Amino acid sequence: MQRLTEQILAHAKRLPEGEPISAKGLLHLGKRAAVDQALSRLAERGRLIRAGRGVYLRPVEGRFGTRTPSVEQAVEALGRQRGEVIVSAGAAAANTLGLTTQVPVRSIFLTSGRSRNMKLGKQVVELRHAPRWQLALASRPAGEAVRALAWLGPEQAEPALKKLKRTLPPTTFEELVSAAPQFPTWLAQSVGKVAYG
Repeated sequence: MQRLTEQILAHAKRLPEGEPISAKGLLHLGKRAAVDQALSRLAERGRLIRAGRGVYLRPVEGRFGTRTPSVEQAVEALGRQRGEVIVSAGAAAANTLGLTTQVPVRSIFLTSGRSRNMKLGKQVVELRHAPRWQLALASRPAGEAVRALAWLGPEQAEPALKKLKRTLPPTTFEELVSAAPQFPTWLAQSVGKVAYG
């Protein structure tokens, strides 16, 4: 019979890159205390990466050695596992949409879950709880626009919306307009003004 640590590693190898591993998902291999201890031992030995409280990741082995999984894959998989909506923060969305030239230095994501940090090797990924309206359209292009506008704030929302109206596909802009009732008053007014004014 395989040792518990070997069984956990075999299970982890079958998972896609960035898929989080937690003790609850391994209870078919042993009792909770034993699984927790085995996960902790594997992290100490560098066989798993402890990404946060109770969350582990398998390092990716490549021809240049091992590396941590990509931040995007790890965050997306964590969201699926925990049943949370996790999306890029407003600064990254604004940069992607060409509304700012600032490139975010820190990895920040918005979540429907609690605020916390996740460690991927030496990189710290910040997960910030966000209001429902910022997560309304999730990872769709219109959702990125909402988060970018929230990050830019009331003073810059209208000029940014005018630019988005020109650059986004019409269906994406219409999706943004149809979600306006969920937004705070300042953003709903700006969307209405640009869409119909």
